[in-house]
Amino acid sequence: MPTTVRDVLAKSGEEPITMLTAYDAVTAEIVDERGIDMILVGDSLGNTVLGHESTLPVTVDQMASHTAAVARATENALVVADMPFLSYGHDDKESIENAGRMLKEAGAHAVKIESGPHTVELTEKMVQLGIPVQAHLGLTPQRVNQTGYARQGTSNEEAERILDLARQHEEAGAFSLVLEHVPSNVAAQVTEAIDIPTIGIGAGGDCDGQVLVVDDAVGLSDWTPSFVKEFANLREEMAGAIDQYREAVESGEFPGEEHSHVEEDLDELY
Repeated sequence: MPTTVRDVLAKSGEEPITMLTAYDAVTAEIVDERGIDMILVGDSLGNTVLGHESTLPVTVDQMASHTAAVARATENALVVADMPFLSYGHDDKESIENAGRMLKEAGAHAVKIESGPHTVELTEKMVQLGIPVQAHLGLTPQRVNQTGYARQGTSNEEAERILDLARQHEEAGAFSLVLEHVPSNVAAQVTEAIDIPTIGIGAGGDCDGQVLVVDDAVGLSDWTPSFVKEFANLREEMAGAIDQYREAVESGEFPGEEHSHVEEDLDELY
């Protein structure tokens, strides 16, 4: 059965929640078939797919296109579309239209927004209109020009701010909260303080669930953060397969007779 927002909420404190990114139909199909609860179409596609140095250049059109590809290939997982930089938060009408497009046109089940004081009221409005919202606190990559990629919530003031914003977004109706690159004891206290599930990335094992960029998890990335575990080395496997292909073409081994078709009646065209 397809995973719903209610299913995710029901797992809070009861069962670990699994989440991975996907940016295309092939990856989404594999992730979905392996029983992952949620697929995040992350604006991290700016780095992983589009070759940018940050997520900032990613557009609403690009997110809608990749989200639609993932949604078409997904049968069971809850598909969450990331809202890209400046697509929300500055104008409620435009924010809601952009988020609604992810559900109405692209087939997502929910959206994720990098959160702050400016997104509390927006979250409430979106939820009231039927747009499920996943909040995101801690390291928020769209603020790279302000914070870099450093760990967040490392002082009492920062940690209290994260906890306060977590509570505010829960009250506003967010169905879950991503906590990125924060001390594990801070994430544990936030998880204890709120009823909606927390999804950690670089936030320790006390969160209700975990999310990783799929390229990092399967070893496709050429660099990974310290909090990532690579569960395979597909970059090496791909490199080896491409080496074999090149060598087979250069040696004449490929294509062989078994890879070709001969139509006997066409031996003499002239």
